[in-house]
Amino acid sequence: MSDINEMNVGPRWYVAHTYSGYENKVKASLEKIVENRGLEDLIFDIRIPVETVIEKNGDKEKEVEYKIFPSYVFIKMVMTDESWHAVKSITGFTGFVGPGSRPTPLTDVEVEQLNIETTRVELKVKVGDAVTVTDGLFEGYKGTIQAVSDDLKKVTVLIKRGNRDMPVELDASSVKLA
Repeated sequence: MSDINEMNVGPRWYVAHTYSGYENKVKASLEKIVENRGLEDLIFDIRIPVETVIEKNGDKEKEVEYKIFPSYVFIKMVMTDESWHAVKSITGFTGFVGPGSRPTPLTDVEVEQLNIETTRVELKVKVGDAVTVTDGLFEGYKGTIQAVSDDLKKVTVLIKRGNRDMPVELDASSVKLA
């Protein structure tokens, strides 16, 4: 598998297929290998996406975790011969998802849609704050925050244009406190 190093495109998410019920064993084994061999610079994160469901049986409630993708483990890694062999040697691992024997990384859109990697957004502005637009068509304009989206990614800013206020929806990263 000498062409693995040629596939190196930096840290990307790959999907590893496992025997049914071996997801946690594969994850634990890979974490141990990363620690023992010092591969922290090649293998960054290992995840098994789960969904927590509250099951009710009469008056008893119980939280149960279900695997969203049974028999699959998501691994954020730099694909090199060394990292490929570290994963391939794990008991319970059956192969990477991809055509033939070529592991295929997930695209950024797939990572976002599968909700594998969640980025925590800290918004430093709130409704009523005076802000300056730092990017885009309204760069340099001043306004007031009118609304913030639930996901904290968009803000609505009232920008004064002539004699009226104009609401403009912008990316939260495009404004700063005035």
